[in-house]
Amino acid sequence: MKKTILTIAVAILCLAGTGCGQNAPKEMQDEMKNPVIETIMARRSVRHYTDQTVPRELLQQIAECGVNAPNAMNHQQWEVRIIDNQEYFDGLTQAIKEKSPFPMGADDPKFRNVLRNATAAIAVACPDDESGMCLINVGLLCENVCLAAKSLGLGSVVMAGPVMMMNSIPEAKPFLDKLNFSEGYKLRVIVGLGYPDEEPDAKPRDLGKIQFVE
Repeated sequence: MKKTILTIAVAILCLAGTGCGQNAPKEMQDEMKNPVIETIMARRSVRHYTDQTVPRELLQQIAECGVNAPNAMNHQQWEVRIIDNQEYFDGLTQAIKEKSPFPMGADDPKFRNVLRNATAAIAVACPDDESGMCLINVGLLCENVCLAAKSLGLGSVVMAGPVMMMNSIPEAKPFLDKLNFSEGYKLRVIVGLGYPDEEPDAKPRDLGKIQFVE
C-alpha cells in the first residue's frame, strides 16, 4: 500500500512540473531506481573466489538466463555446459598448467585452478558460420550469464585462455570431450562463476566512443 501511494505521489509531482529524478525526495528517487541498470554498472570481472559451493539451482537459473539472450533468427545455435565438479577443475588444471605460455599461479597465493579460481563455470560452444552471427550470439549469451550472476550475488569472469588451451593441446582433450558438444560445435568461451573474494574497482570507460549520428 505504501509503495502504491508513493508511486502515485511521484506521478503527481511529475505532472505538476515539480520534477522527477534529483528534484524528487530521496525516498522517491530510491523507488525510481532501475535494478537492471544498477546491475550492469556494478558488474566486474572477478578473479578471486571463496571456496563456497554455488547451488545447482542458481547455476541452472543463470544458464537459463543465458539461453534467453537475443540470437539470430532464434536458431539458438549454441550449446551450454555447466561445470561444478571440482575433480574436473583439478584435472584440467593439471593437464594444461605446465603447457600454458603464462605462469599460472606463480604469483597468486590463492591459486586454485586455471579457471581463475572459480568454483563453477559455464562453457559455451557454437558452430563455425560465414556470417559470424553464431559468435555474436555466444557473446550475447555470456553477457546475460554475467549479469544474472551479479544479480544473484555471484561474481563472474569471461575467459578465452583456457579455451585456447583446451582446443589445442592433447593433454586437455579428455576434458574437452567430457563436455560432449555435438559434432560441428566448437568450444568458444568459458565463464567462471562463484562467490567473490574481492571487490574490483570499476575500470575507466571512454565515453568519447559514443556519438550521435546527426
